[in-house]
Amino acid sequence: MLKSKFILYIFCFLLLSSCVSREEMVYFQNIDQLKGDADNLIYNNLEIKPNDQLAITVSADEIEAAMPFNLPYVGNSLGGQPGEVRIGGTPSLQKYLVNSHGEIQFPVLGSIKVIGMNRKELTSFLEAKISDYIKNPIVNVHISNFQITVLGEVNRPGTFTVNDEYISLPKALGLAGDLSIYGKRKNVLVVREGKDGEKVHAYLDLTDANIVNSSFYYLQQNDLVYVEPNGPQIQSASYNRNASVYISIASVLISLAVLITR
Repeated sequence: MLKSKFILYIFCFLLLSSCVSREEMVYFQNIDQLKGDADNLIYNNLEIKPNDQLAITVSADEIEAAMPFNLPYVGNSLGGQPGEVRIGGTPSLQKYLVNSHGEIQFPVLGSIKVIGMNRKELTSFLEAKISDYIKNPIVNVHISNFQITVLGEVNRPGTFTVNDEYISLPKALGLAGDLSIYGKRKNVLVVREGKDGEKVHAYLDLTDANIVNSSFYYLQQNDLVYVEPNGPQIQSASYNRNASVYISIASVLISLAVLITR
């Protein structure tokens, strides 16, 4: 009898010790105390880097005057003008590839160094340059190959294309199906390629609402997000993940046995 009770106590202790507290699981716990300047987090701070593909369009009051500042449509012409793509009924506009020196070749203006600029700065720069040729130019800049990668303890790891170039860390994790129950929420790693190609990184605590003030909260082109497995998950790599279920079943059976033999 005493032996059975002792075993029962051991199992109960193991089950209780495996319980996870609210502080380890709930996101943005101190959001009511949050003090931050959202204006510092706008995505216009996104810097253009080598290998970015830029979609740049120029328009003006006089449409024909702006045409020399736009790349032509490419592909085989099927019933349209030469150089146009009519496949599927949607023309395809050429993109500007930022070379290893951080430059693009722009019509009329020639070589332009864009590395280190954000979209707003490049837009203003081009509008100022083009205004020497045409009146009231309107420039739109878009990074067309903006991608982020989410790996580790998430439900759908992978690489995701972001169309609006504006993605926060929680949104990226949402694309990956959120963290699994085994993901470490207080130590999410973001790796980024900084200036001159060096890698920079930060560990963010999803349970702390103050992460919105981090420069890594809004992701940049080619950022890598890695969710580390928690301690029990690392330990479980050497045994069956369902071990906790088996322990629970065993504890119930022992409890029944104790009740029956009393």
